[in-house]
Amino acid sequence: MIASRRRVGLIALSTLTCLAARRAGLAEPIAGEAEAVLQAWYALILQLVRHTPTYSPPVASRALAYLGVTAFEAAASGSSELRSLAGQLNGLTPVPQREAGQPYGDAAVEQAAMAFAAQSLFSNTGPTGQRAMAALEVKLRAMATAGLPADTAARSETYGKAVAQHILAWSQNDGGAVVENMGFPQGYALTQGPAHWAPTNHIAQQQAPLLPDWGRNRTFAMPKGTACALPAPPAYSEDKASDFYKQALEVCTAKASLTPEQKAIAHFWSDDAMLSPTPPGHWISIVLQIAGRDKIGLARMAEALALLGLAQADAFIACWQAKYQYDLVRPVTYIRRVIDPAWEPLLNTPPFPEYPSGHSTQSAAAATVLTQLFGGNFAFQDATRQRDGEEPRAFPSFWAAANEAGISRLYGGIHFRAAIERGQDQGRCVGAFTNALRTRS
Repeated sequence: MIASRRRVGLIALSTLTCLAARRAGLAEPIAGEAEAVLQAWYALILQLVRHTPTYSPPVASRALAYLGVTAFEAAASGSSELRSLAGQLNGLTPVPQREAGQPYGDAAVEQAAMAFAAQSLFSNTGPTGQRAMAALEVKLRAMATAGLPADTAARSETYGKAVAQHILAWSQNDGGAVVENMGFPQGYALTQGPAHWAPTNHIAQQQAPLLPDWGRNRTFAMPKGTACALPAPPAYSEDKASDFYKQALEVCTAKASLTPEQKAIAHFWSDDAMLSPTPPGHWISIVLQIAGRDKIGLARMAEALALLGLAQADAFIACWQAKYQYDLVRPVTYIRRVIDPAWEPLLNTPPFPEYPSGHSTQSAAAATVLTQLFGGNFAFQDATRQRDGEEPRAFPSFWAAANEAGISRLYGGIHFRAAIERGQDQGRCVGAFTNALRTRS
């Protein structure tokens, strides 16, 4: 009877996660209950990222890292395959342990952990998001506990919540827990001189750059934000024979000769805040699509989501540290002042310094981690932006996707080539620290 009820529950859960997956542009739901719980919560979280005003890419990366660690530690606590990240990540102490000899429902543990973590991390989302989280929790809780004895269900839910509370307590002193004024500091003094960042639009709030102190946040797997430091960008110059001018001219002239394919690449990877799940959410979406396609199981899914989340969060800290160290002018500002006053980039320029490219750093970090997890010639299709009108794109490897994400910023008029290439160098360094973590027993 219990087995029959659990089969009915899994069918209903599969239907629910199918709907959530379609809304997020993801693959069909995966088979196991606990994996389906993760898929459903992540599908909703990617929607919350795009609809919560404070969730710029760095802020999204932070939330996805803590959500990934929560899901992983909940899974590791009941797995002989996985090893806790406590003692490996900066400041993370051992999470609560399951009671020895007592039964637990893995899906119920994951559901309670993810529900508590998501509702805490997105407590500032709007009423629609709040209702969506509450409704999803009710439905997933019913499915995850269907057929479990009452004491097992209660024990599982209490434990999952305790794991999430432990991770969230750890998150509070990392430097990124409070985001005021959507991340734009009030009273910020711009660095003077033509080499330095200047506002790229007339929005009043964005006359200061986004999150200038983010590079000081506590890192996850990296020792500190400067552990993957970069050399200085090419020296600023308005001399037509200089490397800096040549790189700007490349961006300027590329706009006029972009092919339809190059324009499609630029738009596919644009991942603007409030219009997409942001760059870190895009890569999380890729993992969810792979998990749905290949039915990789709870241990592998939790491992991939955690390691990817950690790598991208560290990538944004490292990248932001370098951005504000060098505070370099954006291509649109330089080109209009020095080359062509009427020039317009294909994409809107985001409001923070140029060097290095955040897309390049975080995509290279993602490719470094995912290649170690899944292999160097792992083909996949990415439909993350399909609901936004962008056609799915197929890739023969994670590095093919990362390279495309990087060069997309030159096509879009967002970055000079040095920012892209050195951003990738930085991402490889960040990913190496994540890959050094031991996740398997």
